Amino acid sequence: MGQPPTVRETMSHRFSCRTFTGEPLGAPQREQLAAAAAAVVAGPSGCRLRFRLLAAAPGDEQTLKRLGTYGTIRGVAAFLVGAAEAGPRYREDFGYGMERLVLQATGLGLGTCWVGGTFTRGTFRQRIGASGTERMPAVTAVGIAPGGAQDGLVRRTIQGSRRKPWDALFHDQEIGRPLTADQAGPWADPLEMVRRAPSASNRQPWRIVRRGDHWDFYLRRTPGYPPRLARILLGVEDLQRVDMGIAMCHFELAARENGLPGHWVDRPPPGALPDPLTEYSISWEE
Repeated sequence: MGQPPTVRETMSHRFSCRTFTGEPLGAPQREQLAAAAAAVVAGPSGCRLRFRLLAAAPGDEQTLKRLGTYGTIRGVAAFLVGAAEAGPRYREDFGYGMERLVLQATGLGLGTCWVGGTFTRGTFRQRIGASGTERMPAVTAVGIAPGGAQDGLVRRTIQGSRRKPWDALFHDQEIGRPLTADQAGPWADPLEMVRRAPSASNRQPWRIVRRGDHWDFYLRRTPGYPPRLARILLGVEDLQRVDMGIAMCHFELAARENGLPGHWVDRPPPGALPDPLTEYSISWEE
């Protein structure tokens, strides 16, 4: 047996797969992923989380088809489904917890795809017994990626395809003053892992500002996203806040792997925000 992949390798190899082979997960993969899902019970802000793996048994693939993703995903072997107790930062905590499981699945050699708008919430909520105070911002499709598709997508992921450049995402002291990788020093790797993180429609709404021993995370909203009609008809959540949780997950796990200190704090920095589309989210204190 070889060594398990590092956090950096896993984040670099993760890609969004919408077409799977239809094969069921192997028993070891299913057991490990189910155990990982059961172990995620809270997010960085303390929101209570519940996750569950819904996997098709061999010969019973129709079970998952009945759950419904409006035909956008094919050949799914399982879904990672979760619920977050409603609270001030439940979306961020949910995104953080789900992305940990996405990375776990990637480390097991599986393909994944976040699904935030095109799934029937009612059927998924029923399957995990979600209460009236629990929210379900997204689900994640899991399965066996077709041969050959992964290699090409991995290459594009590693090359930073369709990712915003550093100077658009990372800043020094204030938004608008770019922070270079050299200036970031040992923190360049956690920041790069944030840059490679998935986000709804690849909008990458996060902005990070270094101020002394704090890394302040901001949400830079995309006007009109998600579309108003999707919010009304499909009950689509504020996915860009979920994206912030994904960014937090990548930053923290990469920092831990690199032996860097810190923890999450709610400490809005002084001063006015640069524009109405930008809002403070959370900070990492070294």
